[in-house]
Amino acid sequence: MRVAREKVDVQMEIPGAVIRQRTGFGSVKGFDEISAELFTLAAGVDTTPLFVGLEGDLCQCPHWGFVLKGQLTTTDATGAKETVSANDLFYWPAGHNVKVDADAEIVMFSPQREHSHVIQHMIRKVKG
Repeated sequence: MRVAREKVDVQMEIPGAVIRQRTGFGSVKGFDEISAELFTLAAGVDTTPLFVGLEGDLCQCPHWGFVLKGQLTTTDATGAKETVSANDLFYWPAGHNVKVDADAEIVMFSPQREHSHVIQHMIRKVKG
């Protein structure tokens, strides 16, 4: 789910402060602790080979985040694609791959146990 900054409802605006909120932005039911993550990604990075061996060869962890700069495209198990760009909020449900279209920096929040498993899997893939 992609939401452009301008589409996040303003709940309060006073001199010096604007508070925007998007409710119903994915469920955390069934998860424990979360981790906060900062990713710096070069154009052309493709997670597809890194996720081979995970269920469905896809990242099976949901993520909530914000694109600081750049552009990324996710593909889910059905082949559906979604592109997020600078200033977009995003929710990526479990079951996705990511390709970096333009140099990107993102902030993500993920279920810690599940995403640590995915990160360790990627580390093992890179080390061969």
